[in-house]
Amino acid sequence: MLFSHDCRYAVVLSSVTHMIGLLPKLPLACCSRLCLLAAVLVLSVGPVYADWAAIEPKYQTPGLQTVYIDSTTIRREGNLTTMKILVDWKWMQGSRSPRRFLSTKITKQFDCAEKRFRTLASTDYYGHMGTGMTVYGEGYTSGHWVALEPEGVNQGLWEAACGRP
Repeated sequence: MLFSHDCRYAVVLSSVTHMIGLLPKLPLACCSRLCLLAAVLVLSVGPVYADWAAIEPKYQTPGLQTVYIDSTTIRREGNLTTMKILVDWKWMQGSRSPRRFLSTKITKQFDCAEKRFRTLASTDYYGHMGTGMTVYGEGYTSGHWVALEPEGVNQGLWEAACGRP
């Protein structure tokens, strides 16, 4: 991804502001075309999503969250596989703290042979699907390996990362 949604919006807004400043100096025909172009630019800016695909429903927690993976981020070296996931919460998390969030992007590493995982990084976002302001995260590393719980979310992620048992 070249630009985040916020960065793209700032670039478009700056371009539109520059074009509006030119309007009084241009002929009427050019002004209408410029306004049309500005409208198209503003309306075309939308959220940028990775190729998120939900894991199997049997591993989801209905009513609480939906867990997605980006299969383009799966990297395997020997028995270790690293991948990025997205947890999209159904309602605001974080209680009444200033760190309230609706989604979390996580980088996890799976040990395919030992059936365990660890979290390498985690970032919380104010909006759904990893959008909006970054609330907390970047650089979190636990380093602690955790055994897979049978039939849980991490079992579904392990299957996506390592293949079915």
